[in-house]
This record gives sequence, C-alpha cells and structure tokens, in this order.
Amino acid sequence: MKRVAILLCVLLVTPRAEATAPVRQLNVGSKSFPESLILGEMVAQLAKSPSVEPRHKETKGLGGTRVLWEALRKGDIDVYPEYTGTISEEILSGKGGRGEDDIRKALAAFDIRMSQPLGFNNTYVIAMKEEAAARLDIRTISNLRQHPELRFGFSNEFLQRGDGWPSLKRAYDLPQRDVRGMEHTLGFLALENGDIDVMELYSTEGKIRRHRLSLLDDDRKHFPDYHAVLLYRADLQARMPEAVQSFLRLEGTIREPDMRELNARVELDHEREARVAADFLAERLAVQTAPELDSAVDRILAQTGRHLLLVIVSLTAAVVVAVPLGVIAARRPKTGQAVLGVASLVQTIPSLALLVLLMSVPFLGLGFWTAVVALFLYSLLPIIRNTYAGLHDIAPSLRESAAALGLPPLARLRLVELPIAARSILAGIKTSAVINVGTATLGGLIGAGGYGQAIFTGLTLQNTTMVLEGAVPAAVMALLVQGIFELAERVVVPRGLRLHAAA
Repeated sequence: MKRVAILLCVLLVTPRAEATAPVRQLNVGSKSFPESLILGEMVAQLAKSPSVEPRHKETKGLGGTRVLWEALRKGDIDVYPEYTGTISEEILSGKGGRGEDDIRKALAAFDIRMSQPLGFNNTYVIAMKEEAAARLDIRTISNLRQHPELRFGFSNEFLQRGDGWPSLKRAYDLPQRDVRGMEHTLGFLALENGDIDVMELYSTEGKIRRHRLSLLDDDRKHFPDYHAVLLYRADLQARMPEAVQSFLRLEGTIREPDMRELNARVELDHEREARVAADFLAERLAVQTAPELDSAVDRILAQTGRHLLLVIVSLTAAVVVAVPLGVIAARRPKTGQAVLGVASLVQTIPSLALLVLLMSVPFLGLGFWTAVVALFLYSLLPIIRNTYAGLHDIAPSLRESAAALGLPPLARLRLVELPIAARSILAGIKTSAVINVGTATLGGLIGAGGYGQAIFTGLTLQNTTMVLEGAVPAAVMALLVQGIFELAERVVVPRGLRLHAAA
C-alpha cells in the first residue's frame, strides 16, 4: 500500500510540474534582404529549446529599419539583427555617437541592449558595372562629380536615411539629378538592363560577383562602420536568459568572407536561408539544428488560410459598418457628403504608409490586426458609395407607394428599399472583396502572413518561383471571389429585379 501511495503521488505531481514550465515564445525579426533573413534564422535556431519556441516565419522580411526598430521597442519582436552604423546614424540620428560604448548607453534609454559585433562589417558601397566604370575611368565616389549625366538608382530607405543619399550628396558635392527610388533587389535588374548606372550595395552581398560590379572607393570615408550586431529587449535577459545566452554565441563568429558566401548560397543558388543557417551553425559552432523546411504545397496552404482570414475578417467588419453608413448617407444628404468625403480621403492614403501609421497605434503594432484594420478602412468606400447610390436612385413613386401602404420607415427600408438596392450594394461589396485580396498581400511586410510573405521574400531573393507561389494563388483567389459574388447575387437579389436588369 505504501508503494501504491508513492506512485499515486508521483503521477499527481508530475503534470503540475510540467504545467509550471510553459513554453515561452521568442519573436525574432529580420529585414527584407537575404543577410538579415539568414542571421535571424541563426538566432531562431540557436534559441530553440524545450522551454523556448522561436517565431521567425511570421516576423521575417519586415521591411526597413524603422519598422523593425518600432516593433522591437513596442515588444512585437524580442530580437533582430542590425548594424552599428545604422543604429548611430538612422535610429539614433547621429546623437548617440559612433563608438560601441556610446551606442550602448544611448540604447539603454530605450530599454534595448546590443550584443558584441558578430564578426563582420557590412558597410554601404557604391557600385557600377565594371565595363561602364572602366570606360568612364571611375574608380572613386569623387570621380562621379565629373559625370552629372549618370542615372542613380537607390533603395527607398537609402534615399531617406541620415547616412544615405542626402548626406552622401553633400559629402561629395554630387551633381546628379536623375536619382530614382526602388526596391533594392530590383536595382540589380535595372543595372543589368541599363535603366540606371549607379546603385548602392552592401559589401557582403553575394550578387557582386555574378553581376560583375565595380565597387567605388569611399575616398572621403563617408560611410561609418556597419558591424553586424543583435539588438534585443532588456527584459529578455530576465524572461528567457537561456535564449539570450544561446544566440549571443554568434558574437565574433562570422567573418566577412563567410557572410558573403552564405548570402551567395541564398541569392544565387536559391537555397533556403534556414538550411544555410543550419549548415553554418553545425560547421562553426558544432550546433546541430533541425530547420523547418516546409514544402511549396505546405507554404501555399498555410498562406491561403491566413490570406483568406485577413480578407474575411476585414470585409465582414466593413460590411457591418459601411452599409448603415450608406443608408445614413442616402437619408441625410449633408451627413452623407461628409461620410463619403472621409471614406474617399482614407482611400487616397498609400497602402504602405497606412500600415506604418497604424503600427504606431499602441494597441495594434506588428502583425495580423494592423493589416485587418488597414483592409477594413480600404473596404469602406466602395460599399458606402454603392449603398448610397442604390438607395438614392430608387424611383420616388416606389417610395410613395410603400408609404401609402402604411409601412413605417424601418419596414420600408427592410422590405422595399434594401431589396431594390441589393444589386448595387452587392456590387460594392464585391469590389471591396477583390481589392482586399490584392491589398492583403502588403500584410507580408508587417508580419501579417498571407500570400504577400511569399511575394516579398521571393523579390528579396530574386526567386521567381517563390514570387509565383504568392502571386498566382492571389490572382486565383480574386477570380474565385468574383465568381462567388456572382452566385450570391442570384440568392440576395430578388428574381424580379434580376430579370428586369437582364432585360
């Protein structure tokens, strides 16, 4: 009996012990270029343990510095790879000094910590095609002053950064006026096609050799050092000390040639960044990891579910709000003009700008709900406008007949006016739904998932197959949505009205 009692005690206590050690989630972020994706994957794989579950799939490729920095400050992510020059010049706007100790003190004011350098300096370089540079005898950035006709193509972030084009132009007194902004990856294609003559690069990019580029000497030492580091939240040391200890093993382990080779494997050989990261960790740190390498089918299915959820949630909320607003607009002309004006104004805000603005809202931040709110706002105008138009265009004689029958206002709206306007209202909802399917791809830039994640990752890696993984299903979904609403019209719109419209 004594042994039985002891066994029962063990069985009762064991589940409680497991319950007191829940798995904690570590949110790892990265920017939308291969090197950052690889480093983010290294962090995630090193930190994985029975008590820590890293999350990188949904929070990788999140765009530029500001998006990642704000996400880190707000706690949407816990750690991401960054560069000392970017921190001092862009994040701290030159007010934190360029020395590592000064940078650490400045970051501490934001409750952010910085690791020791990972081992390589990935500075900015200005590049041209080798044959063009040789023909014009351009070896340094200063030589560009003698060629004002050259066309520059820089990433949109570089055009705005404190250490980017504005300060580069001042430092070298460059006269060029044909300066275009574009996605960094597309700059290589523009250079190959002859659409631009000069672009900015990172010194560790694997594409330098393939595109036969000449790197111009920064003869005035304009660009600071960009030593790769990890930025992480100060409270992470208390919350997940074992995870911090694990990913800090990367300090001083990655040399510049190593990083260039890793980038080339992803950029040129189209290997998965998870596999490249795992191979490096096994070779350099003797850490064996099991990266999650899902198939294309698995990725498409997961992205379809997420994309569909984004569209359904945002569109449902828009219908619930927009149809009543359309009714109010039709009943009260002055109020209606104000409602339509506000909805039209929202529609003019660029999608990416709206996403960034919404990310700054305290209760939104990074991810799914920010994308839902943006899609909701973009869905309002077509539904409000079509509801207003459908009710406004009802013949006065029909309204008078309904009133003569003694129907109260709400009954007239429900039984007469809305059925007559149903065709127009449904057309507005259909328009919003199709727009939603396309616009939802931008959610991939802020960690909302969906088809946009494959599209933007594919663009970053110049992997056409991956781009098609997102673009083709998105187009198919838009066509299916169109067809579903065509069928829904037969159910929602009264048969007599459909026959009248067909005639």
